Amino acid sequence: MRRVLAAIIRAIFALLTRSRVEGSERIPAEGPLLVVANHFHFIDPLAVINAVRRPLDFVGGFHMPFAPAAVRFIPRLWGLYRIPRGKEGFARAALRGAEATLRGGGIVGIFPEGGSWTNVLRRPRPGTAFLAARTGVRVLPIGIDGTDGILPSLRRFRRQRVTVRVGSPIGPFRADGTARPGRDQLDTIGDAIMRAVAELIPESRRGVYSPDPDVRRAAESVAAYPWERTSRHDPTPRAKEGEPHE
Repeated sequence: MRRVLAAIIRAIFALLTRSRVEGSERIPAEGPLLVVANHFHFIDPLAVINAVRRPLDFVGGFHMPFAPAAVRFIPRLWGLYRIPRGKEGFARAALRGAEATLRGGGIVGIFPEGGSWTNVLRRPRPGTAFLAARTGVRVLPIGIDGTDGILPSLRRFRRQRVTVRVGSPIGPFRADGTARPGRDQLDTIGDAIMRAVAELIPESRRGVYSPDPDVRRAAESVAAYPWERTSRHDPTPRAKEGEPHE
């Protein structure tokens, strides 16, 4: 099923976008790998599949509030370690599954920001750093630019330019003195990973990792994780005043 879906995804990108992958030679041909990327649009996982020509498991949200209902079947067909937002017990179970994949020599794709509610970089959730620290695998940063323009361009009968830049693998990362790293250690590792991703996307979209203080301040206004206080009975994130949504 994944081979069929990957072939369809690559055909769609070839036909409907002007897609370019830069740095594909940096993708290791073998060995475990944690693939990380910025997340500005629900199409981003497809861009990663199109760029990384190795079997991928994904860690992702159980709900896709910003994706049209017509495409929500794709993650279910692909299969992923699903994390219901706001439910820590289920998150731990998903991360244990992803950890097992990495320890078995596989590849896991994850979007550290934990959602695509705006189009500038935000600080990561702790899961990515947890996996990196627990397994000691190399981390492959990827920067995705242009996916949020695909649908608007298609409405104008144009092919959107999508650029995927693959960085050099970084790590391994280790937490000092414990098998269960604390939040401060995870934040430090997570920031290092996000800075590597930031180098691969346009400066205007580096958000809280931009060297420009004005860009950082603007990003902070939309950076809050919208599922932090999600009701266990209502998975839909609450829109904050002034917060952009896709």
